[in-house]
Amino acid sequence: MNKGSAQMTAHGILKEYFGYDSFREGQEELIQDILSGRDVLGIMPTGAGKSLCFQVPAMIFDGVTLVISPLISLMKDQIHALTQSGVPAAFINSSLTDRQISKALNNARNGAYKLIYIAPERLLSGEFLSFAQAANISMLAVDEAHCISQWGQDFRPSYTQIPEFVAKLQIRPVVSAFTATATPRVKEDIAAKLEQKNPTVLVSGFDRPNLFFDIKHPHDKFSALAEFLSDKRDRSGIVYCATRATVESVCEKLNQAKHNASRYHAGLADSERRENQDDFLHDRVQIMVATNAFGMGIDKSNVSFVVHYNMPKDLEGYYQEAGRAGRDGEPANCLLLYSKGDVSTNLFLISDEQQNLNRLQEMERFCTTSDCLRQFILNYFGESAKTENCGNCTNCTNCETAFEIADITIDTQQIISCVIRMKERFGTRILVDVLRGKRNAKVLNFGLDKLSTFGINNKSAAHLGEIINHLINENYLVKTAEKFPIIKRGTRAKEALSPDAQIFMKAKPQAMRLQSDKKYAARQSTLRPVNTALFAALKALRLEIANEQGLPAFVIFHDSTLTDMCLKLPSTPEEFLNVSGVGGVKAEKYGAKFLKKIGEFIADALEANISPTPPPDFDSSKIETLAENITVSILADKINCHLIECGYDKITGRRINDWLVSKGHMAIISKGTKTAKTPTEEGAILGITTETREIRGESTQINLFNENAQKYVVTNVQEIVNFSP
Repeated sequence: MNKGSAQMTAHGILKEYFGYDSFREGQEELIQDILSGRDVLGIMPTGAGKSLCFQVPAMIFDGVTLVISPLISLMKDQIHALTQSGVPAAFINSSLTDRQISKALNNARNGAYKLIYIAPERLLSGEFLSFAQAANISMLAVDEAHCISQWGQDFRPSYTQIPEFVAKLQIRPVVSAFTATATPRVKEDIAAKLEQKNPTVLVSGFDRPNLFFDIKHPHDKFSALAEFLSDKRDRSGIVYCATRATVESVCEKLNQAKHNASRYHAGLADSERRENQDDFLHDRVQIMVATNAFGMGIDKSNVSFVVHYNMPKDLEGYYQEAGRAGRDGEPANCLLLYSKGDVSTNLFLISDEQQNLNRLQEMERFCTTSDCLRQFILNYFGESAKTENCGNCTNCTNCETAFEIADITIDTQQIISCVIRMKERFGTRILVDVLRGKRNAKVLNFGLDKLSTFGINNKSAAHLGEIINHLINENYLVKTAEKFPIIKRGTRAKEALSPDAQIFMKAKPQAMRLQSDKKYAARQSTLRPVNTALFAALKALRLEIANEQGLPAFVIFHDSTLTDMCLKLPSTPEEFLNVSGVGGVKAEKYGAKFLKKIGEFIADALEANISPTPPPDFDSSKIETLAENITVSILADKINCHLIECGYDKITGRRINDWLVSKGHMAIISKGTKTAKTPTEEGAILGITTETREIRGESTQINLFNENAQKYVVTNVQEIVNFSP
């Protein structure tokens, strides 16, 4: 494989053109294998930097790299970003006229481009195939590679033409493929369908640690959405809905509530969809309400939240859509509003194929589990979670405050006995009705009121539903994957019916069950104490430049780059180049304007005798402490109320615990493969105690803080805020 100048190293290109000092996990390994002439398959989560894996070697190879991309919008965004960074690139798709395509191909023949993006449908067209057969094509990069697999959620038949295209080339190029979401089966299918030769297969990890996952089961979805959005009027986000009608309704309600929202679905005219999408990309609209027709390949880096107003039909689609938040690495929120009606809607929308029904069942399990949401996702994609408590999903952060450990042994035995007596012929709704003694038509018609299990449980239908979902998740019961699923005994049913059985589950206390949709606290996983006024000024300058060039603002600089400017406060061109995301071309184009804006801000701050990045002025007397013992999560919530009032992001209970470890008040202990934090002798004197509960024969430790320990933490909030574990 011919390469360009030896001086053009991968690290040099990364810094000069893209403005980064180091590669992310997996990038360098894939790049080096590509440069050695080997095929690669990269499975990397959205935001992990898949594009750099083929863009960097494309700059080193002598010839041109063809990038197969499924969407016009993705191509345009990528080309805008590349040309802004000084990388010569072009695209060929149906948005161009025949004359424009001919001109682009002539430019390519003359060596004008290092990358050409092309839709898969055009690979075998006469003019392009003629060009490709005569060109020096160093690499074929297949983006969104899961589209080639019928087991993937976005199968595109045109992707199956790729091997035929490669076979028609005079010299076979390196074939690289990349996707964000692929189960083990899809991963194998991609390599086989693309006819890759002994490819390097790298799964860099599906985890997106900057995303906070939350699932709510509200009675009123729009009220829950409005509460979630109440502190996000200056942030960009997407609200996904299952149907066009829901998109229209939610978008209208959001605009009535004075949010800046637009809509996107297949029922709109092409021109309106393009206009609405451009408004969102250019930050003229803050919220896009859309069906899943929107978003694949949208390269907008500053999406800070994604809400699923309805449950998606599978975890692949959910994770791909949720992953559009936080692409710049900044903390972002992913909220899913679930209801049983979502299952019925998806059953109507999907085909009867068993694989689709199985995916839907897994999606429903995800929405009803009380275990770590991040762990559930990673396990689904064949990856082991590093810990059972990620500290960055609602089930983990609330495990001490939003859940209680409930003994459901008797409930379980009643439910399984009822399933047996109903001869495993009915679904959840009738099962619950029989247990609660409801004499409705179906129960009476089937004579189920005569069963000995009729009316033996007085819990609410919702609470019984939670228990049944838990038993399904733990294999005590099985829910068949079909249009009208029924409940059967699971592999552990016999175990549950034994006299010495003990079965527990994490469950919401009754008070929280009644109020679960009345309160939502948006959570950020890290604290970025930048000056908000300077950040706003830099955003305004970026938008002004973007509007002048007709580009989306994030193409100029990502929000994370503006944040780094606020933290580093560069004053010279050399210092500006040290800002993350600033390469040589962008520094030359925009450095003077941004340095001037930062300099003006510092001068104004000095004149006013204030610091450009003032520390928060905490008044600990405003933070409430309690006479009773409380968990670290409750203590963090009380501190966060004051942080929010001061305009700062929140801290976590984990940060508090890590700080206490650094002070010697707590210690980290290992129990097999697990670790836990426990109070030291100094911590016990301070007022931190431990309560142990037995769950399934295992000890679960919960630390409690008395009022003295609470006050100690509260008086040191400023130090904890700035603490780096």
